[in-house]
Order: sequence, then C-alpha cells, then structure tokens
Amino acid sequence: MTPHKPSLNFNFAGQVALITGAAVGIGREIALAFAESGANLVLSDVNEELGHKTAEDAKKFGVEVVYSHCDVAHESQIKDLFALALNKFSKIDMACNNAGVEGTVVPTAQCSTENWQKIMDINLKGAWLCMKYEIETMLKQQQGGSIVNISSIAGLIGFPGLPAYVSSKHGLIGLTKTAALEYAAQGIRVNAICPGPIMTEMLKRLMSTSPGFEENLTNSVPAKRIGETREVADSVLFLCSAYSSYTTGQALAIDGGWVAQ
Repeated sequence: MTPHKPSLNFNFAGQVALITGAAVGIGREIALAFAESGANLVLSDVNEELGHKTAEDAKKFGVEVVYSHCDVAHESQIKDLFALALNKFSKIDMACNNAGVEGTVVPTAQCSTENWQKIMDINLKGAWLCMKYEIETMLKQQQGGSIVNISSIAGLIGFPGLPAYVSSKHGLIGLTKTAALEYAAQGIRVNAICPGPIMTEMLKRLMSTSPGFEENLTNSVPAKRIGETREVADSVLFLCSAYSSYTTGQALAIDGGWVAQ
C-alpha cells in the first residue's frame, strides 16, 4: 500500500538548509522536500553531475540554491562548503548530514583495514566534522538551529556482513546524543533518523548481491513493503520544524516496524 501524503504543512520560507550527499536517493529527496517547503539550500556531494541536477531541480520551487563538490572525509572541503554557504546566505538554520557509503559486504574477520577506514572517514568522521562547523555557526548566530544526522537501523541493531557500516552508524547515534546534551540549552537540537529498507541506489546494490534478496527483505518488514525516500525526507523536515521543538537527542527509526520485532 502506498503511504498517504502527510498533512503537516511545513513552511521554511526565509530559512537555509544545508544537506550533504544530496545528489541521489534520500539526500536528493530531502533537498527537494526542503525546497518545496520554501527553504533556500546549500547542497553538496561528490557526484558533480547529479549534484548539480538536484540543485537545478530544487530551483524550480523558486528558492535559492548553491551546490559545492564536497567529500566529507576531508575537512578542507567542508570548510570550503561552509564558506560558500555563509558567503551566499550569511546563516544556516538547519542541516542534514546525509553523506554516507555502505562499503564492502564481508564478515567481520574479512573486513579490510582500507574498507573500515573509508567507511569511518565518511560516515562517522565526516558527519562529526560537518556537525562541528554547523554547531559553531549556529552558536555564533545565537538563534538555535536543528541538525539531523542520517544514521540507519544498522545504528540500532546488528547486520551480518556490514561490520564497518554498522559500527559507523552506531557511533553516529552516540555522537548525536552527546551533541544534543551539550547544546540543548543553546537551542540547538540534534537528532538522528534511522531508515530501514528504503528504495535507494545503495539498497539496490545490496539487493544485487543475491537472488531473492528483495523478496526476502520485503517479507522481513512488518509493513510488508520497502519504504520510500519521501517518507524519510518528511521525517527530516518534521525534526527541523517547530512541530518538534521539544525533541532532541533522539534516534527515530523509519523502518516499517523492523526494529520493533
């Protein structure tokens, strides 16, 4: 069954949202959802062609958008991204740290040092570096703000074959909770979204690893369907909106009931 469009009327006119990993999948959907709700955007990704396409599609909603190539594993590129954002808009109200990779599917004992380090550099260190500059910016503005980190249900439970990915997403939830405690009094809210099976390019790559994977995965979800990227995007917007003004330090599973089993 296709989910109904949410009835909440998000209005982010005049606000600025920064989204990493905005070229495809969940990140692209988050960017377009923010644009549809009136937010100006700062977008980044390592995929230049698709990153620019997301930016151009977002502009169709009548908002201002800037895009920058940014590999979040490198602090110098993150600094450049924030310089671009503040030069253009002079502020950042909301941020969604979405950039991430799944790495090689192998058991723990066969995970290479190179695979482990790559996943940690992007999924955990990259998110921390983005948070560092987001929080510094929001503190200077003295108007609070909202940060949403895209973790995973793999940040809540284990998944065989993805030791580095699971570890990075567990770590991201711990980082989210810590920052939420540190900056709650300054009005900066920090939450995490934990998507379950969502139809993205990443999931499609995992599905291609074995016959029958998609069918087995769908049957494993209590809701008996794979989620849509817009369902994740709407949850991000909720956590950035006044509807969730008393919510911080949470890890919200968007998973069709998976972790409730």
